[in-house]
Amino acid sequence: MQLSHLSKDECQRARMARDSRFDGRFYVAVRTTGIFCRPICPAILPNEDNVEYFSHQAKALQAGYRPCLRCRPDSAPGSWAWRGVETTVSRATKLIEQGELQHQSLPELCERLGVSDRYLRQLFQQQLGMSPKQYAQYHQLMFAKQLLHSSSMSITEVGFASGFNSTRRFNDAFQKALKLTPGQIRRQENHALHRKSLALAFRGPFHWQHTLAFYRQRAIDGLEQVDEQSYQRRFTLAGTQGWFKASLPRANPANTLEIEFELDDIRLLRHLVNRLRQMFDLDADLDHIESHLESVAPGLISESGIRIPGVWTAWEAGVRAILGQQVSVKAAIGQLNLLVERLSPNRFPTPAQVASADLSFLRMPQSRKATLSRLAEHLLSTPDSPPSDWLALKGIGPWTVSYARLRGLSETDCFLDGDLVVKKALDRFPQLNANSAAPWGSYATFHCWSFLS
Repeated sequence: MQLSHLSKDECQRARMARDSRFDGRFYVAVRTTGIFCRPICPAILPNEDNVEYFSHQAKALQAGYRPCLRCRPDSAPGSWAWRGVETTVSRATKLIEQGELQHQSLPELCERLGVSDRYLRQLFQQQLGMSPKQYAQYHQLMFAKQLLHSSSMSITEVGFASGFNSTRRFNDAFQKALKLTPGQIRRQENHALHRKSLALAFRGPFHWQHTLAFYRQRAIDGLEQVDEQSYQRRFTLAGTQGWFKASLPRANPANTLEIEFELDDIRLLRHLVNRLRQMFDLDADLDHIESHLESVAPGLISESGIRIPGVWTAWEAGVRAILGQQVSVKAAIGQLNLLVERLSPNRFPTPAQVASADLSFLRMPQSRKATLSRLAEHLLSTPDSPPSDWLALKGIGPWTVSYARLRGLSETDCFLDGDLVVKKALDRFPQLNANSAAPWGSYATFHCWSFLS
C-alpha cells in the first residue's frame, strides 16, 4: 500500500465502481500480471488479494509494474500531480515534472529550493522511495509514452522532446523501465498528420463553446484566432517561437483536447504541455466543483462544464486587467490591439518593450499608462514576482491582482466579488460569497458572469 491521501478501502470501493472521479488520484497494480492501471480500466476486475495501490505512477514503475496499454495510466487527468501541502518535496516534484533537471544540475535545483541535495534525496527516499533523478526519468518516460500514443511525432522527436539526448539512450531507458520498446507502442497507433499534434486528457464536462465565446470577445488581432470549433495563437516560450491550435471534437469519448502545434525547439514541449494544461484548466474536477457550488447557491450552474479560460502568462493577464480598468471589454480590447500593433505585431509585447515605450498613443488616462509602465518595470527587474506583490505598485488594486491570478495563473479561488456583474449576480444568490464558494471561487466568478451574460 503506497498511499498518503486515500485509504485502501476507499480505493477498493472506487475501483470496483470504476468511479471516474478517482481517475488520476491513485493507480491499481495487479501482482499476477505485473501491470498497473487507472481505476476506470475496462478490463476484468482482479481479485482484491492480487491488487496493490499506488498514489503515483512513479511508485508503481519503481515497484516493477508496467503501465496498462488499454487504459494508459500516462493519460490520466492530473497525472503526476502532487496533492499534498506545499512542502519542499511538492515544490521539487513540480519543478522536476516541468523538466528543470534537463536544464540544471541537482545541486542547482536544491539551491533554488533552499535545501541541500543530500536533504532532498533523503526526503524523496522517505516520501517516494526513489531519488530525484529516478523520479525525473520516470516522469520523462511516462511523458514519452503519452506522446507515442497521442502525438504525430516521430520516435526520435519524442525522445528529444522528453529530455533524452540520444535516441539510443531513450530506447534503452524506455525498454528497461516499461518492458516495451518505443516502436512497439508506436506501431499500435496510426498517425497520418503532417503537422505535429497531440491529445491532452481532462476529466468531467467541458463547455468548449463557452470557452471559445469568451476568447472570441477578447481576441488580439494577428495573435489569436477563434472560429466555431477552435482557438489558436502565437506564443513565445523561453525565447522560442511557437503556435498552437486547440479544438474539441464533438464526438469525444476519450475526453481529450486536440492540439496541433509548431515549436522551434522541441525540447520545450513539456513546458508547452504544462502551459496548455494550465491555460485550458484541464486538471479541474468539474463534477466535484459544480456539485459544491450548486449546493451553496442552487441554480447558479445554469451551464455545466465552464472552465477557467486562461491567457498565456500572468504578465499578459495583468496588462489586460490594467487596460480593462473601469471600461467595457470592447474598449479594453481596442486599446490592447493598439498596444500590440504598435509595439510587437503578432506577438504579445514583453515587459522590456512596454517599459521602454512612449505610451502616448494609447487612448486612456495618463495615470493608467503610468500604471502599465510601472508593472512592466517591476517585472523587468523581478520577473518571478507573483501578482500578489503587485499591490505595492501605485494604480494596481485587488481587482487587477485577482484578475491576473484568475486568468494568468488559473488559480481556483479568485472570487471577484468587487466586479459589477458579480455584484448583480449576488443579489440573486445572497448565500454566495468568497467563504462559501471556497476553494472554487474562480468558477463561481465565471458562473456569475455566464448567468447574467
